[in-house]
Amino acid sequence: MAHEQTQKVTAHIPVHLLHEAQAATGKGITETLKIALIQLAHAGAYEALRKMRGKIKFSIDVEDLRKDR
Repeated sequence: MAHEQTQKVTAHIPVHLLHEAQAATGKGITETLKIALIQLAHAGAYEALRKMRGKIKFSIDVEDLRKDR
């Protein structure tokens, strides 16, 4: 497995938020922050997809897709 490039950062984070997040994940500080950053990145991607809703025309009918299950 290739090593990810990492960057050491200093951040001022409210202690109660960090403790709540760590309690929710059951992980240490680094893993908790990685999880939060990944979720934030995913949220941005989902928002971009939501904005495209109704703007892309598909040649496949939804009913045909449902019948194919």
